[in-house]
Amino acid sequence: MQRNRAIRTCVAAALLTAPAATVHADSLNLSLTDDSVRGEYSFTDAREELGGGVGYTYHDGSRHLATVDLHARGRTAIQNIPMTVGLGVRNMYFDDGDRDIDGGAIAPGAFVRMNIPEVPGLSVGGSLYMSPSILSYGDADRMRHTDATVSYRLIRNSEVFAGYRYVGADLDTRGDDDYRFEEGLIGGMRILF
Repeated sequence: MQRNRAIRTCVAAALLTAPAATVHADSLNLSLTDDSVRGEYSFTDAREELGGGVGYTYHDGSRHLATVDLHARGRTAIQNIPMTVGLGVRNMYFDDGDRDIDGGAIAPGAFVRMNIPEVPGLSVGGSLYMSPSILSYGDADRMRHTDATVSYRLIRNSEVFAGYRYVGADLDTRGDDDYRFEEGLIGGMRILF
């Protein structure tokens, strides 16, 4: 019952954010590790002040993670370094078939992406989302999703990136304070629309 409610929540959030995707598409990301593959579709509105996205990760061992994001976003600069900053929430839902656990969280967080003026096409970025117990459901007590990447734009509408990603949770039903859904180095590509 809890699992069905969590799946319905993720699907409803994806359907609510889908109409905004028709306004101005942003990017399609594909990232890989030795054990997982992740796809993400991100979009912004026409003024690029509101953004969102949906993502899915498959990890060896029948582990699945679905995410839905919604952010207020804007451009700024610190000491002549242009950057894009977003502040919002990420709804995460995971299912680990091997351990027979599932759950998720609505995690407040932020992302930043800085373009390096001295090296055209080079950028660094990162994100951090953390949920308290009150915003977690299912077997999750708290959840964390963080990453850091270095990207290089090869041509006008595509880039490659490498970095690090960690997705973890505390589990309230098993007393596990550090369940790691995914942790390690990632590599991938981003197609820009």
